[in-house]
Amino acid sequence: MALSRVCWARSAVWGSAVTPGHFVTRRLQLGRSGLAWGAPRSSKLHLSPKADVKNLMSYVVTKTKAINGKYHRFLGRHFPRFYVLYTIFMKGLQMLWADAKKARRIKTNMWKHNIKFHQLPYREMEHLRQIQRGTHPAIHDILALRECFSNHPLGMNQLQALHVKALSRAMLLTSYLPPPLLRHRLKTHTTVIHQLDQALAKLGIGQLTTQEVKSACYLRGLNSTHIGEDRCRTWLGEWLQISCSLKEAELSLLLHNVVLLSTNYLGTRR
Repeated sequence: MALSRVCWARSAVWGSAVTPGHFVTRRLQLGRSGLAWGAPRSSKLHLSPKADVKNLMSYVVTKTKAINGKYHRFLGRHFPRFYVLYTIFMKGLQMLWADAKKARRIKTNMWKHNIKFHQLPYREMEHLRQIQRGTHPAIHDILALRECFSNHPLGMNQLQALHVKALSRAMLLTSYLPPPLLRHRLKTHTTVIHQLDQALAKLGIGQLTTQEVKSACYLRGLNSTHIGEDRCRTWLGEWLQISCSLKEAELSLLLHNVVLLSTNYLGTRR
């Protein structure tokens, strides 16, 4: 017996045809499978920096939407009348911005390809017809809203995350940052513009060159590429009248002015 066991062990070591028992075979298979699966498991657990950032942004967006939903439910329960007005205003503002953006895209395409109004497809013609019938808000109409933008919910410190992102895009700034950073950057950006407005009001728009006028409009959210210089100067003058009338606590209105003052201002104003 002892001799046969020794022979079996030597055969296993030196590759003999002697087959080990079922238990030994199973142990070897498990060992091989463990070695085979070891590397892929470690590679799956490792995430690249891009994947980490993408997952983090996805998490932030999900949490922001959840908080936004809770905020809306809170307003609906505790301030039902205000919530109705707030919802109507926000939806109207979003629709207003979307319509103006679409009209600007159509106008840009017309200018690039030298297309006349009657050559447009039916839906584009109808969209321009409808938006051109709208009225451009007067300065006193906008300033009448200043108190609404100095406290909750439209004050600078009370704006929701999605609202802050929309304003960042309207100001031609990237919106792919966490909400606290977006809010801080918007506040800083708006304060700087407000200070520039006061300095420009002292200098006078008439002292600016054509390029300076275009750049000033662009900084304040108006894409002046396809708008005449005279209309740009007129728009900039209206902006300055509003800006120089606002206090620091009302600067949220200056941000929203990007949408309010740009509405229907497409070079077709009568």
